[in-house]
Amino acid sequence: MRVLVTGGAGFIGSHTCDRLVSLGHDVVVLDSLTAPVHRDRTPSYLTPGVDLFVGDVRNRDLLANLLRRVDAVYHFAAYQDYLTDFSTFTDVNVTSTALLYETIVAERLDLRRVVVASSQSAMGEGLYRCATHGEQTPDMRPEFALARSRWDIACRVCGGPLELQATPERIANPQNAYGMSKYAEELVAINLGRRYDIPTVALRYSIVQGPRQSVFNAYSGACRIFNLHYLLGGAPTLYEDGLAIRDYVNIHDVVDANLLVLTDDRAAGTVFNVGGGTAYTTEQFAEVVRRQYGSREPGRVSGEYRFGDTRHILSDIDAIKQLGWAPRRTPADSVAEYAEWLAGMEGLDEILAAADAKMRALGVVRKAAT
Repeated sequence: MRVLVTGGAGFIGSHTCDRLVSLGHDVVVLDSLTAPVHRDRTPSYLTPGVDLFVGDVRNRDLLANLLRRVDAVYHFAAYQDYLTDFSTFTDVNVTSTALLYETIVAERLDLRRVVVASSQSAMGEGLYRCATHGEQTPDMRPEFALARSRWDIACRVCGGPLELQATPERIANPQNAYGMSKYAEELVAINLGRRYDIPTVALRYSIVQGPRQSVFNAYSGACRIFNLHYLLGGAPTLYEDGLAIRDYVNIHDVVDANLLVLTDDRAAGTVFNVGGGTAYTTEQFAEVVRRQYGSREPGRVSGEYRFGDTRHILSDIDAIKQLGWAPRRTPADSVAEYAEWLAGMEGLDEILAAADAKMRALGVVRKAAT
């Protein structure tokens, strides 16, 4: 096939392009190559042999020109950060997706598949269960509770403890601007795909890890932050009490999922979680990184927290496993490959300090009173 990959110079996009080209597909990339992710413009790892077009995915004429040439689309281009320019999330992530479908319908294009990148953040705090009052989807944690180091979420009825559940795709409860935009993107893609008979798949990625994850993005996750701290001879700060739960998925497993849904007709019209399948506390993940570098210093709990973070989230991946996909790599695999990619990079100490200063200046990193 001839495949368009928006955001094809990015982390997930470039790895997907590598695989597509290796399988003999012709690949067209549309990427704006903007900072902070692409501070130095065209990355050295851009897949050889792709046709690169530098431009905005919201450019109607450019998008239409590229769509006329292809059989399938991966829509990975997105705005992602921890900033308060809320309208930009919607403008980039939702408008571009609506324009994609608007163009396909207007041009009467016969595409074999559209795959849209969504996010675990569309599920917010996820699914919990109270032993007495059953399933609950909690609201976001209030600031007054976080400021008093009250990290865990209680039953809204009895105030008792809640047990985290693996969260399936039927749950949508986004609580930050990025998650809201990704859920809206899902709705646009799946519903317009169904209405106009455009075979569409939305993939809700958990925390994706591996090489090419930008070191310049202030909010690009624990793998970047923890690796940089240990590489530079320090130890990372673990927010809250270090016991927040996440699941991590390797970039190569993500690419496996991307390629699977490109051709498997059972996937069309469906949203799938793509996650690691195993719960890790922040403390446990920090230990994986510490062992990679042979450090003796564990991560430090300082009573700081990031405003807007979810407490726990674990994706239920049973649906995509029914198609034959399963995660095969571990967080240790991801960390080892990321560490190798970082080796030899210059100016990393400045990057880490600048990112931390930016997060604090924005009021994202805060200190609990007690």
